[in-house]
Amino acid sequence: MPGTNLTREEAQQRAELLTVDSYEIDLDLSGAQDGGTARSSEAGSGGGTYRSVTTVRFDVARGGESFIDLVAPTVHEVTLNGDALDPAEVFADSRIALPGLLEGRNVLRVVADCAYTNTGEGLHRFVDPVDEQAYLYTQFEVPDARRVFASFEQPDLKATFRFTVKAPEGWTVISNSPTPEPKDNVWAFEPTPRISTYITAIIAGPYHSVHSVYEKDGQSVPLGIYCRPSLAEFLDSDAIFEVTRQGFDWFQEKFDYKYPFAKYDQLFVPEFNAGAMENAGAVTIRDQYVFRSKVTDAAYEMRAETILHELAHMWFGDLVTMEWWNDLWLNESFATYTSIACQAAAPGSRWPHSWTTFANSMKTWAYRQDQLPSTHPIMADIRDLDDVLVNFDGITYAKGASVLKQLVAYVGEDEFFQGVQAYFKRHAFGNTRLSDLLGALEETSGRDLKTWSKKWLETAGINILRPEVATDADGVLTSFAVRQEAPALPAGAQGEPVLRPHRIAIGCYDRDPASGKLVRTERVELDVDGELTAVPQLTGKRRPAVILLNDDDLSYAKVRLDEQSLAFVTEHLGDFTESLPRALCWASAWDMTRDGELAARDYLSLVLSGIGKESDIGVVQSLHRQVKLAVDLYADPTARESLLTRWTDATLAHLRAAEAASDHQLAWARAFAATARTPEQLDLLEGLLEGTHTVEGLAVDTELRWAFVERLAAVGRFDEAEIAAEYERDRTAAGERHAATARAARPTPEAKAEAWASVVDSDKLPNAVQEAVIGGFVQTDQRELLAPFTDTYFEILKGVWDSRSHEIAQQIAIGLYPTVQVSEETLAKTDTWLAAAEPNAALRRLVSESRAGVERALRAQAADAAAGK
Repeated sequence: MPGTNLTREEAQQRAELLTVDSYEIDLDLSGAQDGGTARSSEAGSGGGTYRSVTTVRFDVARGGESFIDLVAPTVHEVTLNGDALDPAEVFADSRIALPGLLEGRNVLRVVADCAYTNTGEGLHRFVDPVDEQAYLYTQFEVPDARRVFASFEQPDLKATFRFTVKAPEGWTVISNSPTPEPKDNVWAFEPTPRISTYITAIIAGPYHSVHSVYEKDGQSVPLGIYCRPSLAEFLDSDAIFEVTRQGFDWFQEKFDYKYPFAKYDQLFVPEFNAGAMENAGAVTIRDQYVFRSKVTDAAYEMRAETILHELAHMWFGDLVTMEWWNDLWLNESFATYTSIACQAAAPGSRWPHSWTTFANSMKTWAYRQDQLPSTHPIMADIRDLDDVLVNFDGITYAKGASVLKQLVAYVGEDEFFQGVQAYFKRHAFGNTRLSDLLGALEETSGRDLKTWSKKWLETAGINILRPEVATDADGVLTSFAVRQEAPALPAGAQGEPVLRPHRIAIGCYDRDPASGKLVRTERVELDVDGELTAVPQLTGKRRPAVILLNDDDLSYAKVRLDEQSLAFVTEHLGDFTESLPRALCWASAWDMTRDGELAARDYLSLVLSGIGKESDIGVVQSLHRQVKLAVDLYADPTARESLLTRWTDATLAHLRAAEAASDHQLAWARAFAATARTPEQLDLLEGLLEGTHTVEGLAVDTELRWAFVERLAAVGRFDEAEIAAEYERDRTAAGERHAATARAARPTPEAKAEAWASVVDSDKLPNAVQEAVIGGFVQTDQRELLAPFTDTYFEILKGVWDSRSHEIAQQIAIGLYPTVQVSEETLAKTDTWLAAAEPNAALRRLVSESRAGVERALRAQAADAAAGK
């Protein structure tokens, strides 16, 4: 039985048989405010059901049989070409069998009760504790349109969609087509263009909205921004519209294709699992991006990137869609690359240094992913839906975008975008494969990209680039070369290591005598291929203080500094005048730490020596996270407490020294709160909460208060009374999540047992609250308290995976894995479970990835211990 899975072969067979013309979908959501038209254990954890009526018109190439997908508690009617089929006979295992299909036009009508969810899949229902109103939104990627209407759930069976929705009085309903005037609370939308099922959308509720328009050269596109009324006071719509307009200008110029839909709405919705979703003309975005409290500019930069990423998807993904999920990168890598490029180059952008952020955060994610046993080619082998559900990873997004950045350098930016323009015009509203895009790029660039594609898109793993430097007694370079290595792939990974062609720049940096800053004195750009590439351009020149491979971050590779450059950078990393070379050096140092080439204690020293001079707030916050991870997991356990003390003392010193009301001050306040440990430090947190102590310029607002409360709960200073009192100050959905985190963080067996039971033994928690509980449950300084749950994790994991929805089960599988129990015993227990439980490929992948983290931590701890001898 297939369950809710779908194989690539089944999808191919269905696509060969069927051509879908149109869907007409009628949804009765009139009971949504009260939870739906029914309540039962079958109705889904969201509570209640709603009536869904789907009429599909499709053509069949030849007579035969097929199936349509539907996940629903009850199917009342199935009518195929006027003949009633018995639902008890044809509906099973999330599929409706379609026997006796006619050659030519067929018409199917399905009447079902579908279930609201609280998992962020299908039609999610949320009740705002502020106004006690219900808010709905759909999330369909990858295979969840079938939770709302009967659908041929695969991306290459595009069709038009006409939604008709009955909603409660006073609600607004938004979909892919422009919002009509309702009649008797019924919203009848015009049909969409031909799009895939997974980018259709319905958002409904008493949402607050702000409207504008994008106008240029006779083009007029209505723009809308939506959020819950309880967040309306925080909605900075002008800033969001500004970024959106910049994206419209830049993308339409680069793509030479007008925005392809009738309007563009952005909807900030609650309890969203991802960052955002590219529904055509109706993008849903997690409403944490409506900032209730002061945040650093890095948060605004991240939000802007998300906005631009989803806007880019209107072309990459919605206008032109991959044929099957193995080309998911055609959507995600391109959206990621173009969103960062837009931030860096669009006139008026606040973030011209966005490639610095990319190098320090997204590429770090990619490097980590590419060294796991689950590493895979950018163009992955997706056998079924289970495979793709766990493939929204650092390779698909960040490595793919890195490779595209290099491809642009390789073929030329103008030629690259000319190829993209031809691709859109040729395949508008259709489906494509990798060969379609490469063919267009080959035409415009004149380059043969087959070898490039084979090595970069169709193989897994990462290369290391090292400089080989020789100088004479006077410090003059007598030779310089770049050595490329292809490390063995992790155990369990498929494929062989490959040396690849790289387009890189080499930067030479020296101290400016006047300012003392590190400035670039020379740049050489070249192709690196094979094991050793000589760089004669540098021979005969005086050796600079720092030689930086992959300067400007053109390629995707782990980079090492030569011994002299590393020694200089260790003392002067903060002295680079530009943010990108600093970020590349920070990233190299972090990668060396993860690889056990740089001891955790030495990484801490490096960060402390240079972070005070780091101006890029995004880099500063990345360093905060990385230092804490290094000390918590990569340091010799016998040295951990002293390193944490050293780090916490430094965070407090930086907090006190930071400019009043600056982003750096806020970042250091959060870093301090994350590890405050001594009685005096905890007294300070309490004093800041109570107002008996102040730091000039530091606004202890709602979100910062919760950061303090959560830490005080984790160390046992605060218990239920204090947590409840804070929740009374912030009786919102966000407050509920923070309170759940704080309760789960308390260092008592009772609190841990209660948190565990609420997640594992019950399925009542909404996705966002469950995530918050797991986040509080796992505290790195509570290892002994958490140790007894290791065996329990492996006992319950298979049952949870088989009985919960994908999003909920994945949260548990990843979040509750005993990551903080860094020991050979944890590895052995994991191996025993993997051998005995026979998990499916998706669950095996998640557990194997977590195991790899423990294995890496053990190696790093050994390296740190050796450095301490």
